[in-house]
Amino acid sequence: MIDPTTLEPYEREIHLFLIYMKDREYSKDTQKAYMHDLKHFLHHLHGKVIPEVSDIDIMEHLSNVRESGAGARYRNRCQSAIRLFFKVMIKFNVTKHNPTMDIEKAKVEKKRKPTFLEKQYLDASMQQVKGKYLVRDVSIIALMSYAGLRVSEIVRLNTIDVNFERSEIGVLGKGEKWRYIPLPPELTQLLQLCLSERIPPKGKKDEMAFFISQFGRRISKRMVQTISEKTFNSLIEEFPQLQGMKLSAHKLRHSFATDLLRNGADLRAVQELLGHEDISTTQIYTHVFDEAKRKAMGNVRPALPVFIQKEN
Repeated sequence: MIDPTTLEPYEREIHLFLIYMKDREYSKDTQKAYMHDLKHFLHHLHGKVIPEVSDIDIMEHLSNVRESGAGARYRNRCQSAIRLFFKVMIKFNVTKHNPTMDIEKAKVEKKRKPTFLEKQYLDASMQQVKGKYLVRDVSIIALMSYAGLRVSEIVRLNTIDVNFERSEIGVLGKGEKWRYIPLPPELTQLLQLCLSERIPPKGKKDEMAFFISQFGRRISKRMVQTISEKTFNSLIEEFPQLQGMKLSAHKLRHSFATDLLRNGADLRAVQELLGHEDISTTQIYTHVFDEAKRKAMGNVRPALPVFIQKEN
């Protein structure tokens, strides 16, 4: 537990940081996580004024985080929160330098092969969506399956983000970065139908939301996950061979990326479509290339010298 009195010298800075994240529309989850990480860091400073904080102070804190048993991913999240904090402090003239800039991130263990649905099951999942709000729910599953949207991006999608004339969708992703995804005609037509059946929202707060709940409010992350879970349960009933697979809404995004690469898409293009800041994140899908390499090598027939004998 953090003693609140240790944070009193930083009340203004904490307030500015929170204002910035809200203004830039960081998700509530990100705000909560970054505020947690920041407060632990400020507690470690013991009242040291922000302009005097050095990279040594930050490295000592990150070292303590590691020694407490935290993994590399969590340590890197803490570092990201601190880096953003100093960026905000520079913006509001609290300090003139960002001491995090030369600190390297912790080395993260290479990600395992992601779970994904083969194309036939991905397509079949569209037929498993049922319920009162069928067009809305199919649209949600389709955007994750055929455009690679995250659950949070589905929730944040607004009506003005879909350009029907250009068959294109604007997606506000992680780090408050926009990406633009060209849509296949079938998906554009589906979204047009979805918009025509959209429930009028109640109140100005959610009036721009593309996906609305039965109560007239912006759809929640939990509802998107529930729609996905019901779809997967129905899919597994139809295809028992999928039993045991760890399926979730995010696996639709994995399936989308895998299918793109299998069909010859450039890794950089996939990176942009998924909204990955670093291409190393996209490289978890190189299992597709491994399959292609193995298949290609299966066609190689070496013409070896005669002293190489075949096994009996």
